[in-house]
Amino acid sequence: MKKLLVVAGLVLLVSLGACSRNNRDAAVTTREASVGIPAVETVSAGTGERASAAEQAQRQVRESRQTAITRAVAKVEPAVVGINVTQIREYVPRGLAEDPFFQFFFPELRYREQVKSLGSGFIISPDGYIVTNEHVVHNATKIVVTLPAGKKYDADIVGTDYVTDIALLKIDGKNLPHCILGNSDDVIIGEWVIALGNPFGLFEVGQQPSVTVGVVSAKNLDFGRQGDDRVYQDMIQTDAAINPGNSGGPMANALGEVIGMNTFIFTGSDYFQGSIGLGFAIPINRVKRVVKDLKTFGRVDRQFWTGLEVQDLRPSIARYFGLRSSIGVIVSNVEPGSPAEKAGLQVGDIIIEFNGQRITNTRDIWSILDNIDAKAGDVIPLKVLRRGQVLSLRLKLGKVRERSRRG
Repeated sequence: MKKLLVVAGLVLLVSLGACSRNNRDAAVTTREASVGIPAVETVSAGTGERASAAEQAQRQVRESRQTAITRAVAKVEPAVVGINVTQIREYVPRGLAEDPFFQFFFPELRYREQVKSLGSGFIISPDGYIVTNEHVVHNATKIVVTLPAGKKYDADIVGTDYVTDIALLKIDGKNLPHCILGNSDDVIIGEWVIALGNPFGLFEVGQQPSVTVGVVSAKNLDFGRQGDDRVYQDMIQTDAAINPGNSGGPMANALGEVIGMNTFIFTGSDYFQGSIGLGFAIPINRVKRVVKDLKTFGRVDRQFWTGLEVQDLRPSIARYFGLRSSIGVIVSNVEPGSPAEKAGLQVGDIIIEFNGQRITNTRDIWSILDNIDAKAGDVIPLKVLRRGQVLSLRLKLGKVRERSRRG
């Protein structure tokens, strides 16, 4: 019974309180009305304050959703493009390719067909230069570039480099949004990265690039020369999802700087083509160097000069120099004023390590230079044996025209 009374008392008190407040509010309203201040204005002011507080809260929520990733995407996204290509592909009918009779009597017989493919790219200058993978535009007869919001341009090929899998395109445009190119030598393993592009042609559906996020899983991965003669060096690995159609798109860091170009993935199967978290990008510093040549010459000049002559270290030569092993190559000539002389190499030096790899004969050196796609300007670290001491030197490959000017 007492509990019921207490509850009733509480209800009564609440009711009385409400009545008291209502009476006070009425009194306030009466007083405000008596001095010429409409009561409705008091209510409106309160509503405005509540609306302002709600707007402020909404703004704070919107701001809390903004992260380094979303800000980076906002910087890069306007310069990402979808690329649609019409290209010519050659093929040999199945069965005939393995037929020795066919291969012997008809070695040049190939079928050609026109096919359509797609990829990604990104604008690197306000006047319309676009970078993508060479395999995206290989043997292209027509290239159409789509910008976010759907505007389309016909693109011309400025230059391509099959070996590094890099191509430079150009569209007619002014004041176009373009990417900020970062420094891939400064990449940190474990930092956030963003892959943008046109997977499975979705750019055409939403008229905007798709975005995936991951981290830098590894860097400086050298895959060497592939079976198709492409060379992939210093690659950046990521677990950000990269799928067919992403090739040529940018990999950006959390600052909105492009640090790589998405190029290929490992799928773990010949039948499954989707991402399993093993994607690889060409470092942007390599892209910059190749693009510079493509923009100037339309191709990459791979001629270089060392001014160095070497020969295999035969057992008789090794004994002459008092060596216990004939592993390595001996320097037989160094041209005056050459890159070899500037590197500090001398006749009689025995090169035992070249670009971080042990050397057993001259073929090893040429194989290394071929696998790293060496060009003028590249710096090769090497170790030489001189008078019983191991010295570390750096050989910068020179341009062939420097040699001709010298002569």
